[in-house]
Amino acid sequence: MKVTMSVIKADIGGYVGHSDTHPEMIARADEMLAKPKQDGLLIDYHVTKCGDDLQLIITHQKGVDNEEIHKLTWDIFIECTEIAKKLKLHGAGQDLLADAFSGNVRGMGPGVAEMEFDERGSEPVIVFMADKTSSGAWNMPLYKIFADPFNTIGLVIAENMHNGFAFEVHDVKESKKITFNTPEEIYDLLVFIGAPSRFMVKAIYHRDSGNIAAVSSTQRLALIAGRYVGKDDPVCIVRSQGEFPAVGEVLEPFASPILVEGWMRGSHMGPLMPVAVCDSTPTRFDGPPRVTAAGFQVSGGKLIGPRDMFADKSYDLARQQANEMADMMRSHGPFEPHRLPLEEMEYTTMPQVMKKLEGRFTDLE
Repeated sequence: MKVTMSVIKADIGGYVGHSDTHPEMIARADEMLAKPKQDGLLIDYHVTKCGDDLQLIITHQKGVDNEEIHKLTWDIFIECTEIAKKLKLHGAGQDLLADAFSGNVRGMGPGVAEMEFDERGSEPVIVFMADKTSSGAWNMPLYKIFADPFNTIGLVIAENMHNGFAFEVHDVKESKKITFNTPEEIYDLLVFIGAPSRFMVKAIYHRDSGNIAAVSSTQRLALIAGRYVGKDDPVCIVRSQGEFPAVGEVLEPFASPILVEGWMRGSHMGPLMPVAVCDSTPTRFDGPPRVTAAGFQVSGGKLIGPRDMFADKSYDLARQQANEMADMMRSHGPFEPHRLPLEEMEYTTMPQVMKKLEGRFTDLE
């Protein structure tokens, strides 16, 4: 059975500030998805949140970039924006960068990760959702999952994974893409994805079968809007088991927090903290950045779950380490490396400050 999984999210109003999603918006989104499921447009759905982002997880048989599916999610975000305005939530509708729907939501503000696949006899899928960070946050975890044998022993000892995976990488500033084959092109791959503000892993494929293994959202709101309108808060879908890494291998990279772009005003580096959904409420300096993981068994397109994969005591140490890393980074205040480099500040105050002071710069003697 061919199934499409679509994960479409947007920040359309924070409760309180940028810290959480109001329950009324989650309830309204659930109501608006119930009838399309009953009418057969959708197979199944799950509504959740990560911080102040409303997350719509949908299964259907319409393929990726389908206008009906995208229009449905756009209408939900518009409706929930009205709730945000009524409740005077913070930043109501901030991720909706267009006035009217035009075919699909790509380039309109919401983050999108979609994949179409032939459902296997057992189909475990992990949906990762992050808040207060950028789309490049998935680069290192995806590399570890699909290319690092120190993380994924299956790359060494599982015959059906030994030939590796292909990484589709997007240059989001030049609107170009390239595919690298691992393991033989690992060093070339790392040259690019080690710069996650520009080069982002979009999709990963099993090299022998060609089957899609993972897909992420690579939208950069600042590049779409031409100004800073909030961090991208990306999503990612990862298939597991069989010819793909095991569930434990997929989750293992998050046991060691990494530094990612985002945090306060989207202008700082901070640790990516793995948390249960109920703890995805970033309030310390609007952070630190959070990541949640919803696990499903997909059966006939039905979403059996979710299991809250980071609601596990074994991630307690990662959370403690993330807090310690947050203390260290915060001690730098407005200095790099806590604050982002100037080239990444171009959508905040840097252009205005440079314009104001341009007459005071003089040539060196």
